[in-house]
Amino acid sequence: MKKTTSIATLIALVCAAPVAQANHEFEDYARVIETTPQYEDVNVPRKECTSEYVPERTYRRGSLAGPLIGGIAGGVLGAQVGRGNGRVASSAAGAAIGAIVGDRLSNRDHEEYDEREVRHCEMVDHWETRLEGYRVVYRYQGRTHTALLPYDPGRRIRLRVAVEPVGPGSDSGHKWDR
Repeated sequence: MKKTTSIATLIALVCAAPVAQANHEFEDYARVIETTPQYEDVNVPRKECTSEYVPERTYRRGSLAGPLIGGIAGGVLGAQVGRGNGRVASSAAGAAIGAIVGDRLSNRDHEEYDEREVRHCEMVDHWETRLEGYRVVYRYQGRTHTALLPYDPGRRIRLRVAVEPVGPGSDSGHKWDR
């Protein structure tokens, strides 16, 4: 029965021990003491535009109706004033004066003000706070370590442990390193 107990103990120890790899690395777990989210402010410039409506003076060309009606009316009135050969001259003068007056009257009220949109655009700073990662403090074999991870590991963290001999000149604290 003693043999069975020692074999069972040996199997339990082998199963509980971390799996060693050929290059002296193995995986193990450590207890997480503290996890703190780490944020960073990032500038993401963006284009902002505003519109302003400014009055703009416009001139509208009048139609030909004003000078035509004025010329005809002036010609008719001029024909009433003159006699004989003077009648032709007064009709011509009346038509010319009527055309000028008709043109001025038809264009007089055609100065208008429209609103024109003027857009102003500029690049402005736009700061966003983004999660950079998690500062994780964990304890492994009596020592406290800190790591910056892209995820929150939870209550324990998986580690890859590398075992290698320490030679002279290292800072391991062993008596042969001094």
